Amino acid sequence: MLDPQELYAWEPKGLAVADMAIAQDTAGLVMLYHFDGYIDAGDTGEQIVERLLDQLPHQIVARFDVDRLIDYRARRPLLTFRSDHWSAYDRPTLDVHLVQDTTGAPFLLLSGPEPDGEWERFAVAVRQIVERLGVRLSMNFHGIPMGVPHTRPVGLTPHGNRLDLMPGHRAFFDEAQVPGSAEALVEFRLAEAGHDVLGVAAHVPHYIARSPYPDSALAALEAITAATGLVLPGVVQTLRTDAHRTQTEIDRQIGEGDEELVSLVQGLENQYDAVAGAQTRGNLVAEPVQLPSAEELGQEFERFLAEREGNGD
Repeated sequence: MLDPQELYAWEPKGLAVADMAIAQDTAGLVMLYHFDGYIDAGDTGEQIVERLLDQLPHQIVARFDVDRLIDYRARRPLLTFRSDHWSAYDRPTLDVHLVQDTTGAPFLLLSGPEPDGEWERFAVAVRQIVERLGVRLSMNFHGIPMGVPHTRPVGLTPHGNRLDLMPGHRAFFDEAQVPGSAEALVEFRLAEAGHDVLGVAAHVPHYIARSPYPDSALAALEAITAATGLVLPGVVQTLRTDAHRTQTEIDRQIGEGDEELVSLVQGLENQYDAVAGAQTRGNLVAEPVQLPSAEELGQEFERFLAEREGNGD
């Protein structure tokens, strides 16, 4: 393996501030991480990263070499053409930020596009950063599409070697093989090296998995704050406001839909209540319900979203 240190470079000013934070907090820093490009139903992880960087003070501690890690032909960056010349380039970045929560407590955020190659080398590089900066807990987050209704609380699946930080969540299955991701490999290698790591996957209704779903981001962020002790009321409140607006819009769209669409959502509600025993709205239907497929629900809501975009909403 080539030297993993060649994949990233320290930002001197940011590193100096990070070292000061480490000296003041002997317990160690928390590092949150999320990479774009893999499964992130409802833009769960993307929303959290965007809100953290938009609303909290931060500075870059380390930069990864995106020219080496990203295949531009697979995910072409945007260039802006104005009149007769190129005026801007949306350069992809994969950086480690030092962020401050509402109380001024520092934490790290590693985010950007998922590397297209050299995953093992990248995982070692992340481990080096974790060890250099004295990270006590690394935590990742994303959304996964599930056969659940939007009218019920967002479920969470924790994973890693610190499940004690998220008590009360049960496993849905014993074993499964799924396509890998750099995010998952980093978790696996960090745990293998003896570092504390925790991941959280928010369950997003599969019929709206392609659209931003603030409810899932809110549920994941609340799990992050509970596990890490970070204080992020402003970000939580922003997501809560977005979630209320989105739920209202979804309910409006369903109310304007046909009976077939309503019955599809009711089928998922009945399934959820039968499994979870959660009767949060209405009464259960005694007779068995024919549950919809993901494709059926997806087609219905994609039609609604297309109509919404066509109306300029």
